[in-house]
Amino acid sequence: MTNSKVEERLNEAGFVLPAAPVPQGSYVPVVIAGSVAYCSGVIPMQDGAPGVKGRLGVDISIDEARKGAELAVLGLLANLKAAIGDLDKVARVARVGGFVASSPDFTDQPEVINAASDLMIVAFGEDGRHARTAVGVAALPRGVAVEVEAIFLLK
Repeated sequence: MTNSKVEERLNEAGFVLPAAPVPQGSYVPVVIAGSVAYCSGVIPMQDGAPGVKGRLGVDISIDEARKGAELAVLGLLANLKAAIGDLDKVARVARVGGFVASSPDFTDQPEVINAASDLMIVAFGEDGRHARTAVGVAALPRGVAVEVEAIFLLK
């Protein structure tokens, strides 16, 4: 089976789409309503386990958390591919929501979530540019530093 153009762009940039992560709760990874795909939040996974743990401003660096954001996006794209069959069916990334586990005085959440946004642009080119939120939270599931969700428009 050949990779989509999206996957080829990711591979050329040094990223590999993993197997779709197994949901860790009572939800589905993707809901498709008409031509819109709503993707549940995904945490960074490494070797089948939650990875890139910690809180910004406490015990993890921005660069480490950026790697977590990239891992989360790759998992999210794997979920989307499982739902629609081919990432080339994406017309545009509409919105990305990023959550960053942070201390109360940490205010650089956008720097972390920029890694997720940058990876969407690598994958989808200009159609990867999107609306976005980058929010600091006290804690995230399994102690990870980052969670990313997204909404896609489909062809």
